[in-house]
Amino acid sequence: MTHEDAGHYAAKHPEEKIDPAIADAIAAKEKEGRITCAAAHAIAKKLNRSPQVVGINIDLLEKRIRRCQLGLFGYGVKKKRAVKPAVIVSEPLQAAIRKAMVGDRITCAAAWNLAKEMGLTKLEVSSACEAMEIKVSTCQLGAFK
Repeated sequence: MTHEDAGHYAAKHPEEKIDPAIADAIAAKEKEGRITCAAAHAIAKKLNRSPQVVGINIDLLEKRIRRCQLGLFGYGVKKKRAVKPAVIVSEPLQAAIRKAMVGDRITCAAAWNLAKEMGLTKLEVSSACEAMEIKVSTCQLGAFK
């Protein structure tokens, strides 16, 4: 969805219904109509639901996701990003990123998995992707494709 579509997130899911348990958990964690990526993932884990299902409920409730754990969005006004290109990307990390790519991109889930497998932070992996000019796609919460 584009910035102009803000406040119309439910339209992405015309056949979906709000899950009351997820809605209650979102209400407990959101502030000013926004919920962090980390809080959304914690809800998914606690309620044994997929991040995608939690993301759909966030959309149905017309909430916004902030503070992407890869640093891609939600850091203040004017679409600020926390991620900056890494100065140096090791050969093993470059190879792992290239191996995990689907087409010319890497998925959010694959970036998270690489971080875990290589003992890096999510932001370190996304910074490497930025330096390599590789886009991250398919947000686990559905914020972007």
